[in-house]
Amino acid sequence: MTFATFEKSGRVATVTLNRPESRNAIATPEDCHELAAACMRANDDPEISALILTGAGKSFCAGGDLKAIRERTGIGPQSPPDATRLNYRRGVHSIIRTLADVEVATIAAINGHAIGLGLDIGILCDMRIAGASAKMASSFVKVGIIPGDGGAWILTQAVGPMKAAELALTGDTIDAEEAQRIGLVSRVVPDEQLMDEARKLAERVAVNPPRAVRLAKRLLSEAKHARLHDVLELSAAFQALAHETADHKEAVDAFTEKRAPRFTGG
Repeated sequence: MTFATFEKSGRVATVTLNRPESRNAIATPEDCHELAAACMRANDDPEISALILTGAGKSFCAGGDLKAIRERTGIGPQSPPDATRLNYRRGVHSIIRTLADVEVATIAAINGHAIGLGLDIGILCDMRIAGASAKMASSFVKVGIIPGDGGAWILTQAVGPMKAAELALTGDTIDAEEAQRIGLVSRVVPDEQLMDEARKLAERVAVNPPRAVRLAKRLLSEAKHARLHDVLELSAAFQALAHETADHKEAVDAFTEKRAPRFTGG
């Protein structure tokens, strides 16, 4: 069975983790590569502006598959320890790096459990909506390990260092309402409305000029760890590109002529 399915509708793609019998746990490096490839498929398609990431069944992603980790056949420990390091870099980190580099807008539709690696994958999305029954935890310490997926940086970016420390060092599970309160998600909706709301949000992004969306997304990503003066320089460079697009001209013409714009991605 395909671990990460890909669907395209207009300018919106949906990638679904598709192993509901294990709560979409990530078991092997091949699972990692498959998820990364599905996200890059959206990134490499110039017709796509937004990507929704969700899970099949009742969970978003339960993190790493503990059975495979126990048997030392999965995304975690190998022998010797140097092999474990390489296993993480080639497997888990391929998902993290890909999601960090994707230029299309990303939306996590978090249904059910988002645990450990699963939570960090969700947080890496630009926008996050949770179903009312969602449960989230950075629970690596509960099984005697640390966030080997870069979660120390990912979680801190989302909620700040003090709250990140509380979540990572206790391993506590929080519900959707608490996740919204601390900024892990922007909205909580009834479970049955989750995908509809995610698609509505994606469409609100995708209605805009595709090149402008990708440039704005990249600028937001770079701004996370840059000085203001560096962001100003990058903004000027990106703006110079945006001003030369056909869609920019169309947007200005449509505004002047009081009509709806027709964007082509040019």
